[in-house]
Amino acid sequence: MKSLLPYIQIILSVFLIATILLQRTGAQIGGAFGGSDNLSSAYHTRRGLEKWLFVGTIVIAILFGASALANLI
Repeated sequence: MKSLLPYIQIILSVFLIATILLQRTGAQIGGAFGGSDNLSSAYHTRRGLEKWLFVGTIVIAILFGASALANLI
């Protein structure tokens, strides 16, 4: 199992990067620095694919963290 963990981490990291990049935000680049005039763009209900990507990103991040911790032991 110890020899399989690096490959699992590589696969999880690729999926994590993909799910993060597929998420769309309504804020422009100025919104990252507090320059957004539209305050409602930060607060919205996720539905459908957007919600699935959000939850999937969290699950993949937890799995990646668990595999990294398992690799240390």
